[in-house]
Amino acid sequence: MDQKIASKLLRFQKEEINGHAIYSALSKLKGVSPKNKKILSKIAEDELNHYNTWKKYTSKQIKPNPLTVLFFIVMAKIFGVVFCVKMMESLEGDAQEGYKEIVNKIPEAKRVLEDEERHERLLVDMLKEERIEYISSMVLGISDAIVELTGALAGVSLALQNAKLIGIVGVVTGISASLSMGSSEYLSQKADKHDHPLKAALYTTAAYFFTVLMLVVPFFVFNSFYNALILMFIDATVVILIFSFFMSVVKETPFKRSFLEMFFISFSVSIVSFIIGYFARKILNVEI
Repeated sequence: MDQKIASKLLRFQKEEINGHAIYSALSKLKGVSPKNKKILSKIAEDELNHYNTWKKYTSKQIKPNPLTVLFFIVMAKIFGVVFCVKMMESLEGDAQEGYKEIVNKIPEAKRVLEDEERHERLLVDMLKEERIEYISSMVLGISDAIVELTGALAGVSLALQNAKLIGIVGVVTGISASLSMGSSEYLSQKADKHDHPLKAALYTTAAYFFTVLMLVVPFFVFNSFYNALILMFIDATVVILIFSFFMSVVKETPFKRSFLEMFFISFSVSIVSFIIGYFARKILNVEI
């Protein structure tokens, strides 16, 4: 066998046994629904079959990489099983291109490729998870919190120039806004006759409140409101990064576009609010 092809088959074999181990581990996680457990077990079985297909050509026994398996388990516990599976599927794109390169020389590669492109894709689309079903509510909470609160905190920072006081204003504003946003989401979902408007409202409120905590903590850590403001913007960027990554995987949208869009909107609002705060302090002659 050609050395180049043999090297590719060995790589495919490693990826398939890792996939088998990961899907098997995900199916055994606590809280996974019986339906999802069955789907994940089926995908794990397919991965093992693919592994055995390549093994016939390489004649090598390979064990899964424990660090790779652990990484995906951690991702699943943080972001959910569906997110983890979709991330794995997106990473398998290169493998599918590799299968196409050898399909004329290895007949069984065609069957494996069909499994990857059709059968497993259909199984992945059948996966259901609550946090994914309410992703639009989470989007509403996180995006609104970042845009509104970064703007509000930037505005009052220059007006008040007292880190603790700014933090208190941020907490009060954030809690009020999160409850208001949750209420609006509840009424919106109920008006649209969704099955669980209260759950949607809770997801919106929780996402908003989590973002609020990330943004106001710096003002209780630093005495200098400038330092707190800088860390707040760093926190906001981190939240936008994580959120954009999550969305790009689950919704299969471009990560870069999603990140830059939210980043520029949030920071543009913050700059305008900062300028308003500056003139408010000068015009009203606020001294604290």
